[in-house]
Amino acid sequence: MTLRIIPERYLPHVQGLLRIAAAFLFLQHGSAKLFGYPHVPMFDNLKLLSLLGVGGVLELVGGTLLLVGLFTRPVAFLLSGEMAVAYFGFHALDAFWPLHNKGELAALYCFVFLFFSVAGPGKFALDRE
Repeated sequence: MTLRIIPERYLPHVQGLLRIAAAFLFLQHGSAKLFGYPHVPMFDNLKLLSLLGVGGVLELVGGTLLLVGLFTRPVAFLLSGEMAVAYFGFHALDAFWPLHNKGELAALYCFVFLFFSVAGPGKFALDRE
């Protein structure tokens, strides 16, 4: 016997809500890097043609596309890769455990986006699957 709090027929709705919430939170990283809003002092004087600048473009454009559910699978795959690079190329160099290297968010985004690259956007998306 499986205990279901939410009936299975609502899975696409919850999946869509997760996509929207994750994308909204993610695109804020791009807007902070590129436009200074919300302001993060670390991103002051950020150069567009730097790793963080290119990451900001991916986060803003990719986050917006995921938010509306357009090109979800390829965009999510690309962003999953970006977050894998962020984790293993930066955070993991500082310490092994994500709690110690401050890489929990990068690792979580990596796997959430990998999920959407496989499962698709769920409901409330411009993509029609």
